[in-house]
Amino acid sequence: MSALFTDRAAAGRALVGQLQGYAGRDDVAVLALPRGGVPVAWEVARTLGAELDLLSVRKLGVPYQPELAMGAIASGGAMYVDRQIVASCGVSPQQLEQVIAAENRELARREVLYRGTRGPARIEGQTVIVVDDGVATGVSMRAALLALRSAKPAWIVVAVPVAPSGAQDRIGTAADEFVCLLSAPDFRSVGQYYRDFDRISDKQIIDLMAHAGPHRT
Repeated sequence: MSALFTDRAAAGRALVGQLQGYAGRDDVAVLALPRGGVPVAWEVARTLGAELDLLSVRKLGVPYQPELAMGAIASGGAMYVDRQIVASCGVSPQQLEQVIAAENRELARREVLYRGTRGPARIEGQTVIVVDDGVATGVSMRAALLALRSAKPAWIVVAVPVAPSGAQDRIGTAADEFVCLLSAPDFRSVGQYYRDFDRISDKQIIDLMAHAGPHRT
């Protein structure tokens, strides 16, 4: 099929059409999953008039096949491990701990790099819209939502441009609402739905966050 979106910014502008019920409210925050979710979320937050923040998450890749996720960690100490994948791939406890330690270091580095002096958004009692450029396995998103629950938001919305059929079931009760423009039965990868799916750099994230609206106090 031809690409559905020109780029991530275009996907964000399309996605926000399904979120107009949250526009102009002072109890709404938009949280982006870096890297790819940031340009999408920036457009969503801008149009809704909501503050933008980050919800950092790192995939735990199988050591000899790093693109295969065996779990994920997220801001706030949340961790999700798929024990079936760990067992089927023969990953030892020592290997798992090494991967977790390495990804925790990278998670901490990115939190400092991307935020700068900007404090985190207020989450407790708020409606939060968690945005990414798409959902594939749902592992990273689920880990992010586990972290978010510990901050006691009133309502969690997952908003993505594209996901495979059944993605909402895999995320389950970790979210209160699931918004997706396209649930594709023939889904192969998130990138197939974008004409421009280049890797988002640290500088792009820093620049977008610097031009996001100020946090409310």
